Amino acid sequence: MKIRFVVTLTGLAISLAMPTFAQQKDMVDPKIVQQVRALAMKYEEAYNKHDATAVAALFTEDGVRVTPTGTWYGRPAVEKSLAKYDFQIWRVTDLYKRFDRIIAVGSEVRASGIWTSTYQDDAFTKQDDGHFSWVLVRESDTWKIRRETNSESNFHATAQ
Repeated sequence: MKIRFVVTLTGLAISLAMPTFAQQKDMVDPKIVQQVRALAMKYEEAYNKHDATAVAALFTEDGVRVTPTGTWYGRPAVEKSLAKYDFQIWRVTDLYKRFDRIIAVGSEVRASGIWTSTYQDDAFTKQDDGHFSWVLVRESDTWKIRRETNSESNFHATAQ
C-alpha cells in the first residue's frame, strides 16, 4: 500500500512539473523579445513610408516572403514585390503587427501574430488584417527575417 501511494505521488509530481519544463525549453530571453519587437517597429516604420528597400534590408539575403499573391525568394525579389504590390497597386498604409507568440527553436526565433493595415484602390479605402509568422536568424548582432508568411482575412475586401 505504501509503495502504491509513493508511486502515485511521484507520478503526480512529475506530471505537474512537465508543463513547466516544456515551457522553459521554448522560453526566449526577454532581451531577444525586445529586439524582435524593435525589428517589427523598424519594419512598420519603413513599410508605412513605402520604403521597399528599407523593408527588404530587414530580410536575410536569401529571405523568403510568402503572401496570398505569391512567393518571393531573395532580398531583391522581396523588395520588388513590396514596391509593386504593396506600395504601387494597393497603396497600403497604417501597417501594425502584434505578436501573439515568440519562441526559440534551436538557433532561430519564430514569431507570429496578427497584422492590420489600410489600403486604397481607385475608389475606396479598405481595412485589411490577417496573420503573419516570421522565422528569424541572427546575422552578426542583428536579427533578420529569413521567412515571412502572411495570410489575409479580407483579401480583396469589399468597400466599407
